[in-house]
Amino acid sequence: MNGTTALDGVLQRAHLVRVSPVSGAGEDGEIRVDLSDPAESARIRAAMAVESLPGFHCMCLGDVRFEVLDRAGERLAAVVLHHGVTLRWGRWEGDAVLADGRLLLAWLDGHGMPGPLREFEADRLRARKSADAERDWLAAMPAGLEGTADRILGLSRTGGSPSPDLLAELTDRLQLAFPEPVERTLALLDWYGSGSGRCSGHPLHEGVPGELLAGVPIAGLIAALADPRAEDRHDAGAVRHLAGWKTRPRQKRDVASLPEALRVRLLAHARHCGDSDKQARAERWLAPPRA
Repeated sequence: MNGTTALDGVLQRAHLVRVSPVSGAGEDGEIRVDLSDPAESARIRAAMAVESLPGFHCMCLGDVRFEVLDRAGERLAAVVLHHGVTLRWGRWEGDAVLADGRLLLAWLDGHGMPGPLREFEADRLRARKSADAERDWLAAMPAGLEGTADRILGLSRTGGSPSPDLLAELTDRLQLAFPEPVERTLALLDWYGSGSGRCSGHPLHEGVPGELLAGVPIAGLIAALADPRAEDRHDAGAVRHLAGWKTRPRQKRDVASLPEALRVRLLAHARHCGDSDKQARAERWLAPPRA
């Protein structure tokens, strides 16, 4: 009874399924569904159809618990749904991958438990946005850094910080690819302004260009932003860098040295960027003090 069809065999004998959220997994209450109707039984069997048993085991407690009961009220199985993708059952060695997880989420939604489907769709949307931001960030990576992307992206997977050796290698490569300092700084500003663009809560790999910008003297940043080639995307990187948390060794002094016209320009960009956190930070750092 450990194959992909084992659970279906149990469901064929089920009379009732009692469904409840796992503790802390949403606000939906318990539901009870009568499976004596053949059509209802067929629907849940299709929704809980298993595609494979790869043997892995999710580390979380899961989201929704299904308690399957027979006609006498005896429990036949207790199964837990994880992330709208897998099921956990004590008779399996690992979690089972659903043939169509969204079908089970839709079944829950149709029986008065919409929370798991909403959360699943929200997770998918966040994943798509994260993937789009990563593609944008990679596209903006300056020339000369070929072959380093995997190491930098790995920081977000491991939770680490860029090593001094990696930062030194990136600095050397950028100096070779962009001997002219203003052009090199513009490339870094463009890179730092890409991706999620957030000042906080961003993937760790997005902080690497900011680390490199911290080594650029403030006069070099000002010169790059005054260059005719500077565009809105460079302003995005400048706001993220100058208004971020402890992004420069002498950040307060450096921001105070910005020409007034540049300060106004960067603040205007922040006010129209659509990121309330970045805007609030820019107001603190770039807005003139109130009289």
